[in-house]
Amino acid sequence: MENLMLLAPEIVVAATGLIILFIGVFMSPRTKNILGYLATLGVLAALVLTIQSFGIEATMFSGTVSIDALSQFFKLVFLAVALIVSVASIKYNENSDHTEEFYSLVLFATLGMMVVASSNDFILLFCAFELASFATYALAGFEKQNQVSLEGAMKYFMMGAVSSALMLFGISFVYGATGTTSIPMIAENASLLAENPIGLVAVVLLIAGFGFKMALVPFHMWAPDTYQGSPSVVSSLLAAGSKKMGFVAAFRVFILALAALQPDWQLAFTILAVVTMTFGNVVAVSQTSVKRMLAYSSLAQAGYIAMAFVVMTPMALTGGIFYTLAHAFMKGGAFIAAGAVVWMITTQRTGDLQVPDHLDNFRGLGKRMPLVALCMTVFVFALAGIPLTSGFMAKFVLFSSAIQAGMTWLAVIAILNSALSLFYYARLVRYMYFLPPEGKKIGLPFPYAAALLLATAGVFAMGLWPEPFLQWAMEAAKVLI
Repeated sequence: MENLMLLAPEIVVAATGLIILFIGVFMSPRTKNILGYLATLGVLAALVLTIQSFGIEATMFSGTVSIDALSQFFKLVFLAVALIVSVASIKYNENSDHTEEFYSLVLFATLGMMVVASSNDFILLFCAFELASFATYALAGFEKQNQVSLEGAMKYFMMGAVSSALMLFGISFVYGATGTTSIPMIAENASLLAENPIGLVAVVLLIAGFGFKMALVPFHMWAPDTYQGSPSVVSSLLAAGSKKMGFVAAFRVFILALAALQPDWQLAFTILAVVTMTFGNVVAVSQTSVKRMLAYSSLAQAGYIAMAFVVMTPMALTGGIFYTLAHAFMKGGAFIAAGAVVWMITTQRTGDLQVPDHLDNFRGLGKRMPLVALCMTVFVFALAGIPLTSGFMAKFVLFSSAIQAGMTWLAVIAILNSALSLFYYARLVRYMYFLPPEGKKIGLPFPYAAALLLATAGVFAMGLWPEPFLQWAMEAAKVLI
């Protein structure tokens, strides 16, 4: 009987998901509204337990599960996202018949992501990956009457299935060459991979498998459609949570297990990072749907985080890991803000109902929903990297690490991309504040307001007071070095 208290956050999340599923069956749609508060409570408890367990190092279950600074930091990211999403979903699921399914899927997806963060073995990693993926496939197509939602979910599912196959194929090659699926053991026998041409094939397949989850170009095809079609609260979970799951898995697999093949995957990530950040920003400029614009900007952000694999200094890894948490607050919050606007358009029956997140529906938002407009402005400026926000600190650490490592060209490309991104973020702000509103002022439901304020607090906390977060990120980076 190993010390299960170390897995307390996972156990709490799993238990909450099961309890909600069981009691939801016996409740009427009106009384189901309480389930949202229950889910929020469970996530909050898991968050507290995770923060308490910082600084503990342990391996469990014959070394397949590793509790360390890296896993705890990413659990913090996933739970922060789950908290914002479950709070906002209280309004989204109001008087719905499917509230319990929604919340249990969100909690199981979060559980899968948390287990991925602790996985020290390829088999566990893959199972946890699939748990999180299956839950998010169902969530993406949650609005069964909505054609766009179904199309996005279908693309996500098809691509996800292919990417899982590629990943498993890559894992099987690694296992074939080294005779083990344990990440530390593979690292010890890495010379076998480096000498064997199979090693290169494995790297290619694993990059394709993880690249899908991280939404790096050219594996990103599903992302814009899925983020636009999914309910906004689900897009928030996908962009801010599930994408980070790909990164924490890639950190462990490439930097720890496949260190001997570093020249090969470093070159691949260099190309992917540059192409992804440039493509994301260039395409985002022409989008008229706000959620689609956020999806392409999310690609660009993934390109920035992927710079950590290119530069590979302790400072770069710290920056990349810090960026994942910063991005979780900024992007998670931005999708919730878009969700609030979609809610306003669909309940008021004003504006463009075909594309409820169309730019034109954001006209004069500063007068119609002042809080949403203000928070959205904070999020997009943070994403662009304006000082005093988490986005600025994250970009500062990451880009300066590239300059220190002598990769000034990479930093220049990233900075030019950030400048370009300011164009389409500023355009959104112009629509919200400088164009006349197309309807009367309307009260913002409490759950949306609470979720937006939580995310805004995260953005400012990391921007104005980055020391503790950077300290945590440094501890997490030490696991990889």
